[in-house]
This record gives sequence, structure tokens and C-alpha cells, in this order.
Amino acid sequence: MKLKLSTVVASLALAFAGGAAQAQVSGGVVKIGVMNDMSGLYADIGGPGSVVAAKMAVEDFQKSAKPNFKIEVVSADHQNKPDVGSTIARQWYDTDGVDAIVDVPTSSVALAVSQITRDKNKAFLATGPGTADLTGKACSPNTVHWLYDTWMLAHGTGSAIVKTGGDSWFFITADYAFGHALERDTAEVVKASGGKVLGQVRVPLNTQDFSSYLLQAQSSKAKIIGLANAGGDTINSIKQASEFGIVKGGQNLAGLLVFITDVHGLGLEKAQGLMLTETFYWDLNDQTRAWSKRFAAANKGVYPSMDHAGVYAVVLHYLKSVQAGNSDDGLKAVNKMKALPTDDALFGKGTIRVDGRKIHPAYLFEVKKPSESKGPYDYYKLRATIPAEQAFRPLNEGGCPLVKG
Repeated sequence: MKLKLSTVVASLALAFAGGAAQAQVSGGVVKIGVMNDMSGLYADIGGPGSVVAAKMAVEDFQKSAKPNFKIEVVSADHQNKPDVGSTIARQWYDTDGVDAIVDVPTSSVALAVSQITRDKNKAFLATGPGTADLTGKACSPNTVHWLYDTWMLAHGTGSAIVKTGGDSWFFITADYAFGHALERDTAEVVKASGGKVLGQVRVPLNTQDFSSYLLQAQSSKAKIIGLANAGGDTINSIKQASEFGIVKGGQNLAGLLVFITDVHGLGLEKAQGLMLTETFYWDLNDQTRAWSKRFAAANKGVYPSMDHAGVYAVVLHYLKSVQAGNSDDGLKAVNKMKALPTDDALFGKGTIRVDGRKIHPAYLFEVKKPSESKGPYDYYKLRATIPAEQAFRPLNEGGCPLVKG
């Protein structure tokens, strides 16, 4: 009789524990919100393609992990405006049951979303924004910065160019948080490497006519014109620099943040020779090629940007962490993301530091000449691999309050 009673009690305890564990995922649903620029100058970098990537991560997770909770993906266009992004984030968190926000290009929007996410105890999975402040002075225990940042770009592209003789710079800078951070970080690298910064000009976001800014850069006589911008702004500035004959005149352009979608928009004739740093390229290995072909098939034939790859990988790791910790509580989920080693087909094995910085290798690429390209999206040749431990800012140099000692 005692044996039977013990068995019943144990069974009840297990049933209760199982129910409690399941109940940790609020409402039995994990809801992920993809927020980015769906229609403007950054739409090709992330946009609807990031929604495709997030859904692919959900499908792959469900196949392999068979979770006991449902997963939903919603999306919204923040129009590159901090007030719009903030309004969406609050509505998602307060009313719509969103547990995590992913992507969010435009650093000014991302910094606002990061603070709201912390206040609401949700999870922010940042892949689109560039500012290194997200893991520096503005770090948050609820934010993971997965893909790249301005420190990495500056030390990848900037230092490589100075070493090859590009020792005088003029910056054309997007006039918001991302552009300022990228100019700042690159200027520091240029100066530390023995180069000089001859000047800079700040340009409003989504500018169509770069002529006056390019003329200022041209008259500076700087060897390198650093483009501290992204997306449509980068494409327009490079196209118009070509029309002005700036490169033919002896100056070179440095695209400090260039995505493969930008190169596609420019065409190899105009983009050839550009040096750039990325953390993902579809043609790196068999795994990246296989995934990218799946993505392109679901994305109207368009191959993935670095941002699309980041969205896939961070959503996959987030879902693994929610399941491992039996909780979609924001702080608990992010802490579990930091505790679990990362491992996926696109970035391989890695880690997430206490400041929220995801660590993986970075790659210095050169854009191919048209004659070197063998097919669609065959745009890059690898110049150097930057090891994971060197690719990002040292933990003790960012000023993140979460870092002890």
C-alpha cells in the first residue's frame, strides 16, 4: 500500500512539475516580432527577407526540437523612425503578447527598442543595428547583439585599408547614431594606425543627391573617402561618385558597411574592388550554400544578406534557449542564450558574452571584377579571415555596466 501511495504521489508531483514547466511559456505561445524597414532604403538588407529567415528558423526548430509550445511570427515597418519603432514595441509587448523583437536596423531605433525591452522584461535580438554602444555604454541584460557592429567594421575594413597605404581619410557620414558611431570607431582606428582624418560631412538619412558632399570629399584630397552609411545611401553615394569620376581621379572609396544586396544593386562594374567586412557570405561553405539556396527559393530568388542570416541564427538560438530554460521570460531567456554555446549552419560554433555581444569570425572580402564572377550573386573573394577572438571589441573596453571588474 505504501508503495502504491508513493507512486501516486510521485506521479502527481511529476504531472504538476510538467504542468508548471509548460506554464512558464506564457499562454503556451512564443511570439516573435520582426521589426525593420520594410519599404525604404534598408528594405533589401532586411525587410520582408528577414521575415522569411525568421520563419525558416521556426520551421527548422520545430522539426528538430518538437517543442511543447506554439510559435508565432509577426512583423512591422518602423520606417527608420525611433518614435514609430518605440510605439510598435510598446504595443507588441503590452497588448499583442510579443516575447522577443528581432532585427531592427537603424541604430537610433534599436537603442530605443533596447530600453523599452529592458523596461518590459522581454528579449531584444538585434541583428540589423550597427552601433557598438548596444554592448557598450547602452548595454542591457535583455539584449543580444548578434551580427556585426561599428567596432568590428572599423577594425576590419578600416585597419586593412590603412595598412595598404590608405592613410588619409574623409568621411561621408549618415547623420544618426549608426553613422556617428561608425565614423568615430573608424577614425580611431585610422589614427591609431598612423593615418589622418582630413574632414567629414554629415548627410541626412535617405539622401538622393550626394553631389555637394562628394565635391567636399573630392576637394579634401584624401586618399580614402569613407562611406559611414548603409543600404540605399551607400548605393547612391557610390553610383554618384562614379559619375563624378572620383575613383578615376585617384581617390578610393571605402564602404564601411556594405551588404551583398548593395553590391547586387550597384552591379559589379561599379562595385568592383570595394573592400568590405561581413560575418556571413552565402558561398563560404557547403552549409551556407545549402541554406542560402533554400532561402532564395522562398525569397523570390534573392540570395540572403548578412542580416537575413543573422535573423535565422539568432531566432534559432533564442528558441533553443526558451525550450532549455522552460521560460519565455525575457531576462531568463537571454541569460540562457548566454549560458548555452551557439551552434548553427551559418555561423558555426560560438558564444554570447555577458555584455550581449555574440562572438564569431569576421571576413574581409573584395568585390570581384565582372570577369571573375561565375554566376548570380558570385560577388566576393575572401581576402582574410578575422578570428572570433579578434573580430570584436575586447570585453573590458566597452564600458558595459554588466561587466564586472
